[in-house]
Amino acid sequence: MAEAAESPGDPGTASPRPLVSLGSATKGTEGEARVPPKEVRGRARDLRDLLLIHLLSCLVGDLWGPLILCVTLALMLQRGSADSEKDGGPQFAEVFVIVWFGAVTITLNSKLLGGNISFFQSLCVLGYCILPLTVAMLICRLVLLAKPGPVNFMVRLIVVIAMFAWSIVASTAFLADSQPPNRKALAVYPVFLFYFVISWMILTFTP
Repeated sequence: MAEAAESPGDPGTASPRPLVSLGSATKGTEGEARVPPKEVRGRARDLRDLLLIHLLSCLVGDLWGPLILCVTLALMLQRGSADSEKDGGPQFAEVFVIVWFGAVTITLNSKLLGGNISFFQSLCVLGYCILPLTVAMLICRLVLLAKPGPVNFMVRLIVVIAMFAWSIVASTAFLADSQPPNRKALAVYPVFLFYFVISWMILTFTP
């Protein structure tokens, strides 16, 4: 019996080997089954980090452009004064507050009307659409360097109207699509007033 137990060719001793190999295979299978959840968690963590980076870029990076445009426009609308009590600060603050308060108001109005656009996306669109009016302000300041007169005013009027229309078309093309069909006019009307006020400030500017 002892020899039979020690004999490698004995069929009676062949049964433990598959059990050992089965056990190792079972361990290997369990080990392999534990790997995918870790990989899934790692991929989920990477995806979460990417989404966080994208969110931060949307909140910070995309708002830098409108901020720069707003500051540039406010600086060009700032009037220099020889009076020490009026150093141009109120004009800068006025433009800055009008732009950002107006953009926030339009965004809230869009959300209340049932729009499916996010808050910061709307701010970015409204902010970047100030670019045509900023260009109009730059052209008007260059035109004002020439001799004032009816021709000077007509040139500035045409430039401001063209850039005003550009801003309206660019902003409403995006914002109107995010509104219900029966409320698009209610969403576009505040945008019209917003850019009209800025355009009027540009047109009536005198150095």
